[in-house]
Amino acid sequence: MMHVEISISKQLLQLYEGENTVAEYFISSSKYGVGQESGSFKTPIGEHVIRAKIGDGCGLNSVFVARRFTKEIYSEQLGLQSPERDWILTRILWLSGCEKGKNRSGSEDSMRRYIYIHGTPASEPMGVPASHGCIRMRNEDVVDLYDRVSVGCSVFISAPIG
Repeated sequence: MMHVEISISKQLLQLYEGENTVAEYFISSSKYGVGQESGSFKTPIGEHVIRAKIGDGCGLNSVFVARRFTKEIYSEQLGLQSPERDWILTRILWLSGCEKGKNRSGSEDSMRRYIYIHGTPASEPMGVPASHGCIRMRNEDVVDLYDRVSVGCSVFISAPIG
């Protein structure tokens, strides 16, 4: 059975099959740190599951807004039009929290906060916190992960150490 572990401290996502690591990818979590509250732009921690997979058949750098493919393909020129935008590209793995009172229900609900694992422009750094709450990945990496996991796959996001 596949499961995902995301280390905020290491800025690393690991995919496991049983006890064996089958893939590792550098990620970028929130530049605002970790936290559960709606509107905080922080990355939530704890147990989650993949609620939905969005982007089947879309090419690399496909642009998504409100979980819909806009028919745009990200380019440097498009990026210059909205330099502060947290671009959601290529694929979306929409997370749902599993811990009531922590990341499920109320103002802490990860799904209602639209917390995703998603692709990002190649110009964005990996290995350092820089997102607006979601987990960013390289486009090729998010496609690889997307193709390996299923809806319902468990995702654990660990708090930073220290």
